Amino acid sequence: MVYDDSSKKWIPAKPGQQGFSRVNIYHNTSNNTFRVVGLKLQDQQVVINYSIVKGLKYNQATPTFHQWRDARQVYGLNFASKEEATTFSNAMVYALNVLNSQDGGM
Repeated sequence: MVYDDSSKKWIPAKPGQQGFSRVNIYHNTSNNTFRVVGLKLQDQQVVINYSIVKGLKYNQATPTFHQWRDARQVYGLNFASKEEATTFSNAMVYALNVLNSQDGGM
């Protein structure tokens, strides 16, 4: 989901794409980048494909709702269980630690 400032509500990142999705964080080790990629379980459509960037602000708003902010947008994910949310959170925190510890010259 993305937060719409004008209506002060969470809306689907892509209209018409509500439903359960599998969300993963992928690490490209050759260039040390990370992406959040979500695919709808029903038809495998991509619902999110987001590049995690250095300095991103990540927040666990509730045990099952997590959000992050970049310079342009606020994104949110609602998880079916605390366990799924914790797994995602651990991967996101790892990615941010790696990115934030990189030297500017790397």
